[in-house]
Amino acid sequence: MSTKEATGEAVSLVEAPERSGGGSASDAARSNEVSAKATRRRFSAEYKRRILREVGACTKLGEIGALLRREGLYSSVLYQWRQARERGEIAGLAPKRRGPKAKEADDRDRVIIEQQREIAKLKKRTERAEALVEIQKKVSQLLGIQLASSDEDAS
Repeated sequence: MSTKEATGEAVSLVEAPERSGGGSASDAARSNEVSAKATRRRFSAEYKRRILREVGACTKLGEIGALLRREGLYSSVLYQWRQARERGEIAGLAPKRRGPKAKEADDRDRVIIEQQREIAKLKKRTERAEALVEIQKKVSQLLGIQLASSDEDAS
């Protein structure tokens, strides 16, 4: 038994690898803790460009693997970023939004919606006018006033 173990100090046989943030081994241990809810990692476009530049500068065998381990990335992510760069997609270097894509409204759809609103508005107005005419008829009957005949009454 060593003197450190006897005094109660913990002996670390293997130190955690240093992360790109430049933190100490205790920082790396804290970053490995499991959180209550998993969060998706998001990479900025500048970070992706920097990693792709560093990968392009790697010439020796195993340098790319060491870079990926240091940054905590998978080779599949690197492959996707390279493909997006080759396709010339600037948006491919930005994080993509998840979920269903929003439908772009067609001009015809907008016109139809506006027309439906206009029709509903005119129907309400017509019903209100018809109700007023009915009230006028009832009031004239109660008061004994003879109203001029309209086209509707003639038919």
